[in-house]
Amino acid sequence: MTPEEFASLLASARHEVGKVIVGQSDLVDTVLIAALCEGHVLLEGVPGLGKTKLLATLGKVLDVAFGRVQFTPDLMPADILGTKVLQGTDFKFHEGPIFANLVLADEINRATPKTQSALLEAMQERRVTLGGETHTLPRPFLVMATQNPIEQEGTYPLPEAQLDRFIFKALVPFPAADDMLEILRRTTAGDEAVPDPVLDGPTLQAMARLARDLPAGTHLLRYAATLVEATHPDSPIAPEMVRRYVRNGASPRGAQAMVMGGKAAALMDGRPNLAAEDVWRTARMALRHRLVLGYEAMADGVKPDQIVEDVLGAHPAPTAD
Repeated sequence: MTPEEFASLLASARHEVGKVIVGQSDLVDTVLIAALCEGHVLLEGVPGLGKTKLLATLGKVLDVAFGRVQFTPDLMPADILGTKVLQGTDFKFHEGPIFANLVLADEINRATPKTQSALLEAMQERRVTLGGETHTLPRPFLVMATQNPIEQEGTYPLPEAQLDRFIFKALVPFPAADDMLEILRRTTAGDEAVPDPVLDGPTLQAMARLARDLPAGTHLLRYAATLVEATHPDSPIAPEMVRRYVRNGASPRGAQAMVMGGKAAALMDGRPNLAAEDVWRTARMALRHRLVLGYEAMADGVKPDQIVEDVLGAHPAPTAD
């Protein structure tokens, strides 16, 4: 598959998602890039912005097995992973909804830490262990989770270890006035559009391999590593805002997310190699959820994106060696 063919397929996928989702082009690109990296995404936004609708539509466009879990405080790990059921004289493993290619974890922060932790092995290892038996999950395997940032009663913040498993965190914005008008036209006329499948599981995996094999210059790998190092307050290259407001910086997975996401973004644009602009494009969504801010940041109203912007400003794009 050539970069041009790759870009054409992704353009078709965008078009089909656009039949249902109005605007939100950056958000659509984020979830598509994550799918090409076979990475998990956390979508954060207030209710009613179409997070669940977007991910359900994505499952149809990618034409993969889709599973949805509505997280609630009484949800148990077995409700996600599955359990053994007595059939006749033997116990048979009954697969849970996580045994799908695209798993929608709706309102993930409403489940207890015990249930949230059930996802850790699945997200990292693409397998689950139950009763001493290991079960491999289907490939591709993607977890797309949503959470509401304003309603905190009855919620359990995701631990840093689990946040780190998400390749990106996407912020879902409120639609513009013109987009709101189009949303009203589509949703109040009683005629809902149905997207056509564009890809399938094997094609998506082939595209993911192509993205992974895309060339990346050493100077760009070093740049991604530099950006991550600069998020640590004890680093000599950390800017002042990091030293003041950040308690713990991003992990190496942040650099991996920028490089892998950048490769997919390059191919999405039909380019055959990673460029500095691709690292810039993915830096915010790869780093914002990997920063642990101190109390000073909360007191001064400083957001993670402001920290990332300061890091990018302090370390401009590099040139080739």
